[in-house]
Amino acid sequence: MKIGILVAMDKEYEQLRHLDNENIIVCKTGIGKVNAAVNTTQLILSHHPDVIISSGCCGGASTDLNVLDVIVGNRAVHHDAYCGLEADEYGKIQGMPKYYIAPQHLIDIATSLEYDHKIHSGLIVSGDWFVDKVEKVDEILAHFPDAIGIDMESAAIAQTCYIFNTPFISFRVVSDVPAKPNNVADYKNFWNTVSSSSFAITKQFVDRILQLS
Repeated sequence: MKIGILVAMDKEYEQLRHLDNENIIVCKTGIGKVNAAVNTTQLILSHHPDVIISSGCCGGASTDLNVLDVIVGNRAVHHDAYCGLEADEYGKIQGMPKYYIAPQHLIDIATSLEYDHKIHSGLIVSGDWFVDKVEKVDEILAHFPDAIGIDMESAAIAQTCYIFNTPFISFRVVSDVPAKPNNVADYKNFWNTVSSSSFAITKQFVDRILQLS
């Protein structure tokens, strides 16, 4: 079993780079969907992983979420994709599915982990927009009311994995909830004080996949 882990930022990579070995490839893609797609393609062609995990952090789309909760993406979609009235669906790239579905066995593993905070399974939406305002969250939820996580890479990674027939799941720690009043302070506090311990859950997820393979 070979696992690829993709993160966007230096801060995320520093938390997970120690996992890198002959069976686990940890790569930093850079922020945004193009960077994510390019580096996912390179990872697949160079290392042929059996599964790819989009890891790191994400924003929470619901006020039911709290910082340090984990979101397991059972589906991923582009929140900023619109191909016109003929496509008739926000989020769908013509010729591609609207939603990229994670394998159920990976969802089951992820949601069965032991963790001090809540683990949620649901829709992750992605776009080239750093969502830090409640108005943008409301705009996204108007099209995707069941979204629970917002990031800038997962849907692009999922689409690339779909094209290359590689299993994929997004597994992300909530760093902030834009609709909550202390969002900016929570985001800064996440990186200053709590990020290190929070990413331990990613290692637990990877270990469990390897144990069950």
